[in-house]
Amino acid sequence: MALQWLSLVATMWLQSINGTNSNFPAYSTELKRILSISQLQLNNLASASDAGKLLGWISGIAAAHFPLWLVLLIGSILGLVGYGIQFLFLAGRVSSLSYWHIFLLTVLAGNSICWINTVCYIIAIRNFPLDRQIAVSLSTSYVGLSAKLYTNIVDVVAPPSGAERAKVFLLLNSVSPLIVCTVAAPLARSVDGGKSRKLTRGFSTMFVITIVSGLFAVVTSLGSVGSRFMPQYVVLVGMIAVLFLPLVVPLVERIREKLQQKCLIVVHDEGLASIENGEKSSDIQRDVVEIGVVEEIGAKLMVRRVEFWLYFFVYLFGATLGLVYLNNLGQIAESRGCSGTSSLVSLSSAFSFFGRLLPSLLDYFFPKSKHVVSRAGAMGAVMAPMCGAFFFLLNMHDVSLYASTAIIGICTGAITSISVSTTTQLFGAKNFGVNHNILVSNIPIGSFLFGDFAALLYNRERNASGEGDCIGQKCYQTTFIIWGSLCVLGTVLAFILHARTKKLMHSHNRL
Repeated sequence: MALQWLSLVATMWLQSINGTNSNFPAYSTELKRILSISQLQLNNLASASDAGKLLGWISGIAAAHFPLWLVLLIGSILGLVGYGIQFLFLAGRVSSLSYWHIFLLTVLAGNSICWINTVCYIIAIRNFPLDRQIAVSLSTSYVGLSAKLYTNIVDVVAPPSGAERAKVFLLLNSVSPLIVCTVAAPLARSVDGGKSRKLTRGFSTMFVITIVSGLFAVVTSLGSVGSRFMPQYVVLVGMIAVLFLPLVVPLVERIREKLQQKCLIVVHDEGLASIENGEKSSDIQRDVVEIGVVEEIGAKLMVRRVEFWLYFFVYLFGATLGLVYLNNLGQIAESRGCSGTSSLVSLSSAFSFFGRLLPSLLDYFFPKSKHVVSRAGAMGAVMAPMCGAFFFLLNMHDVSLYASTAIIGICTGAITSISVSTTTQLFGAKNFGVNHNILVSNIPIGSFLFGDFAALLYNRERNASGEGDCIGQKCYQTTFIIWGSLCVLGTVLAFILHARTKKLMHSHNRL
């Protein structure tokens, strides 16, 4: 069982360095300056990272045929090439790259994220079959710490502003995943821990550690508040320390296993057999209820289902829309005269952390709620406050910007986490690697559509003002209204999917 927990810790580490695309706002301005590109072209670069997800299904196929450690290393090498060459370009070591070279390198780097994500999801689902939502949410929540971790490192080793920060961000994006993937590769495998439900104490400890980590990230992301009480290097040491804290669980579990081996208790074979059979029966029953399907659905059949297309547009108008907002956060902050882009990126990252963790907390403390509200219904409930956040952005005060960014961050994170269990609930776990990557292909589609439309509106307002950059509320006012309206539509579709999902679950239970 100690190996089970150790594999979960490994996925936490992998996810904590896998949010490299969230760093784009931190170096996008430097790319825009060097390449001399328009806002529309810059937005397309932001979307290019998401475009890599169009080929994410390849990682699902690879995971079905190759060892998970190999899939992990392939993903990290793709990232090394994609981000590494961009770093050499900014550093002046490579001078012959055009805009389209950078675009294709960004696509490659974005695709690398899919490979690491696929491995993390599969490990959590296989090694914790009866607690997959809890395990997945715990591990994916650490993606929310990615931007925070990278920002802390850059704050220590680079000047407060300028081209050096952009170079360091790209260097970290290229080498950090490779280093961590190499360390975690031996743990990237399925572990036969059985279907025991005796994981309560371990999950409780994990929740405490994870919440403490998130609180530390939020507090130290509040700019002046964090720097007032501790210097940047202390914050960085603290972030690294909280990443090692989850090792407490497998360590304690290993000690407990050793003690049990030394203190063997003789139990009557018949009594032990009856206990094991009783546990196994209840576990199987729980597993059927949690998954909520009676058949494993392949990709070809999945795309013919009405439920898939409802699910596709719910995600498009929810998590994808939130990601588009976060990708454009740097330009949005600049148009509003807010200079704290790094603080906003860290803040959105920290609240995304709690958003990804939220579904597992609800599943753990309110296990019966999953039988009342489907995963689709939970997605709809999470999207509702996100709609209000987009409309709240029409207010020009900095408070509305920070509050809305926090809300969108936490909602986007929650939807992303819930979607993993939604995919298995609707279409099964056997073909998850391919099915889920087909679903998230809506991210690049939405990123181009929503992002380019926002950039066109931005350019229109900039041309009307006759200035180099668009400054003021008008720059994104229409965009926020459209995004908020689409989010409302997505919320309605989520509850329609919830109604259909409940009917499917009831029919499966009768079978």
